[in-house]
Amino acid sequence: MAAYDVHHARVLSRTEPRTGIDPFMNLVTQVMNQEPYASAKRVFWIVDNGSSHRGQKAADRLTSAFPNALVVHTPVHASWLNQVEIYFSVVQRKVVSPNDFTDLAQVRDRLRAFEDRYNATAQPYQWKFTTSDPDDLLARLDRHTADHQEESSAQPTT
Repeated sequence: MAAYDVHHARVLSRTEPRTGIDPFMNLVTQVMNQEPYASAKRVFWIVDNGSSHRGQKAADRLTSAFPNALVVHTPVHASWLNQVEIYFSVVQRKVVSPNDFTDLAQVRDRLRAFEDRYNATAQPYQWKFTTSDPDDLLARLDRHTADHQEESSAQPTT
């Protein structure tokens, strides 16, 4: 299980023998009891619709335990929006494949080693898209479409 701090490009993880509400809450507790999360005004937990954190009941459970924690569910089939899911994608393709482990301790050690390597080299993504950029993009697309419509409707000269 892992959480991803997008401001610092840092993974915080733990290994559990199974998934579920208690293991998820163990991860949340691990993260929320350390700084800067413990004293933050708000900490957004972007989660998919997994059974351990699905729905309003999960959001209420998290906020009850940590009043500064806010759950945000990604839309179904949009896990690519969740940065930790991108991390898991790399883990699945590069770290634990093929499954050549003799016990869970080896899996844990491999995951921890990758997390350490990732945290040592990762850089926060510098988002450069401003609030006015979508309007500018749409205006450029409109101009481009209009220009091409004029070209295609022009009568060919002979």
